[in-house]
Amino acid sequence: MEVDLFTALAIGAIILLLFHYVSKKYHYFLAKPVPCVKPSFFFGSGKPLMFRKLDLTSHIKILYDTFPDSKIVGFYDFMKPIFMLRDPEVVKKIGVKDFDYFMDHTPIMTGSQDEGIDTDSLFGNSLFALRGQKWRDMRATLSPAFTGSKMRHMFDLVAQCAQSMNSFFLAEAKAGKRLEYEMKDIFSRFGNDVIGTVAFGIQVDSLKDQDNEFYTKGKEMLNFQSVKGLVKALMLRSMPRLSQKLGIDFFDTSLTDYFKKMIIDNMKQRDVHGIVRNDMIHMLMEVRKGALKHSKDEQDQKDAGFATVEESSVGKSVHSRVWTENELIAQCFLFFLAGFDTVSTCMTFLTYELAINPDIQKRLYEEIKETEQSLNGKPLCYEVLQKMTYMDMVVSEALRMWPPAVVSDRFCVKDYVFDDGAGTRFIIEKNQTIWIPTIAIHSDPKYYSNPAKFDPERFNEENRSKIDAGAYLPFGVGPRNCIGSRLALMEVKLMLYCLLKDFNLEPTEQTQIPLQLSKSVFALKAEKGVWLEMKPRNM
Repeated sequence: MEVDLFTALAIGAIILLLFHYVSKKYHYFLAKPVPCVKPSFFFGSGKPLMFRKLDLTSHIKILYDTFPDSKIVGFYDFMKPIFMLRDPEVVKKIGVKDFDYFMDHTPIMTGSQDEGIDTDSLFGNSLFALRGQKWRDMRATLSPAFTGSKMRHMFDLVAQCAQSMNSFFLAEAKAGKRLEYEMKDIFSRFGNDVIGTVAFGIQVDSLKDQDNEFYTKGKEMLNFQSVKGLVKALMLRSMPRLSQKLGIDFFDTSLTDYFKKMIIDNMKQRDVHGIVRNDMIHMLMEVRKGALKHSKDEQDQKDAGFATVEESSVGKSVHSRVWTENELIAQCFLFFLAGFDTVSTCMTFLTYELAINPDIQKRLYEEIKETEQSLNGKPLCYEVLQKMTYMDMVVSEALRMWPPAVVSDRFCVKDYVFDDGAGTRFIIEKNQTIWIPTIAIHSDPKYYSNPAKFDPERFNEENRSKIDAGAYLPFGVGPRNCIGSRLALMEVKLMLYCLLKDFNLEPTEQTQIPLQLSKSVFALKAEKGVWLEMKPRNM
């Protein structure tokens, strides 16, 4: 009996200590002049999200709207305090002017690197996860690979994928089939084929060969909805240090080894046979030789459209670091992760908007038709695509309403004095995380009138100058913005051009209108998919 009593008291004491430990974690914002969203025990401010009561976008908007008069607010991701920025000027100040204090992403995954720490993790060696000077050097290394001139070289590779996709659909239509598809699946396959050709140097056709190994491996890698994937995500977000000690990585070693071997074998074949191909592997081989540099005649301009982000002085700096093979391969791996999902997400929601806004689709088709006629039988080229003004307006608006990265983060690398110039002044300590809620800012009527309306006219010649750079962030902000914005925009525009040239997009009985977002993922995804029919124009 005494043993049972002792056990009960011990368990009770442990519970009380645990409760005290967790509760104390929620005292952080009490000492700051920052309003804070009320947390729940252990889950912080994210309980509705974790229990699938809300989708990610709604969750972010609720956090953002809780204190509408504040430029910065606080909330808790599990037990971790997070600062959320609510003002475009503050976004620009932290993201650009004071970038040296916030140059890193939050190191929540195994292998995220501090200077001097070695790891074999492909994700840990990627540009996204690298930190400090090592990130600066890698950004400067890769920056010349993503200029407008390099995109011109890659244009034909992407165009071949878009034309192959169209040929498949035209053949299906000629065979008398109804072309009703779930758009995310279609565009994931296209994105997979593009990344296969531009980043891995292989050619795949994921519409004709539905179960090709490159596509299935990639889909398996990005399946975060499995029990195993959800447990990993939960561990990495709530207990990152314990996860690292346990050796938990976001991606299975067998899958990363598959992609690693593919790139190594491809490089060896090119070395042996002297093969030159205008893709990422060729550029990384140039890096290895020290031959990839910015051209003197390259102009710093938005040659790919309004949403393009410009490279900062970080990306144009000179460095002398020598990279290992694994560090270079990791960048191809990152391109795959980014290209497989983000472009397909953008295209999925963009085609949905065009299908339910037929007047906008018709006007875009008219511009495509005029462009096609002006070519006089010649193939479309990069320069002509970039001159399509309405195309750019449509894509820019889609990225406003449906930014694939609904939130971005920054990690404070040294104590920072926050001062909004209106009386709010306090210290953001080293190792604290900042959230920039892109989807919420893009949906704020303070910056966009009637934000729920899909209106490309926001980005016409007259209106685009009125848009605050700190309130339009589809590719992030500051030196740590998305390095691949030109490639992503080229993919989206090429695919849209080829698709609308031959097909009209229409809703079907399976199309969910209005669209609802899935509560089961930590990303932008339609609850029931986006089902549309592609009706051939000339049949």
